[in-house]
Amino acid sequence: MRDYVDSDMETARFVAVLLMVLQWTRLGLPSPLRPICDPRVLDRFIKEARDTEFAMRSCSEGCSLAEPLSVPLTSVDFAIWEKGDPQKQAQEVQSGLWLLAQAISAVRVSITSTALHSLLDNSHSNIHSIGQVIRSLNFPEYTPPADGTVHEDTWRVSSTLELFRVHTNFLRGKVRLLLSHAPACRRDST
Repeated sequence: MRDYVDSDMETARFVAVLLMVLQWTRLGLPSPLRPICDPRVLDRFIKEARDTEFAMRSCSEGCSLAEPLSVPLTSVDFAIWEKGDPQKQAQEVQSGLWLLAQAISAVRVSITSTALHSLLDNSHSNIHSIGQVIRSLNFPEYTPPADGTVHEDTWRVSSTLELFRVHTNFLRGKVRLLLSHAPACRRDST
């Protein structure tokens, strides 16, 4: 099972990187949609997040959290989002990805299962890849707060299942909205 999951994860990463490289090699040619804007790439990350969430449902030993972890809010007011500044939205999404990466790193320290470590490592890697995709769309890179303060748009989870439910919902919600509405991903962009 683990070999299948590892192989599947490596394939997804390869496809994401391949799509980015294909875009870079076609700089002078017009394209109806940038490959990194292809929703299938994000769908793959969402599927892997759901798989990890499902795996956490069956985790009974060694999966409890020593203390609650801060995670981003996943709720979105679509009317406000549609009118929002894409740069601020990108900062909000990148801040949320940073919070998720911090929480996943904290969970990895407390879990003893090597199979779950592989899933956690993959989730952490996927968050990093999504951050790279966001930066490749000409959004500025997010700089985490130096003092470690947490943004006000957060809440706390007390289980690994809650953490990965938030992870999945964040990708399905705010990350998808950002990528689908990014100026570089609009079909009328060149």
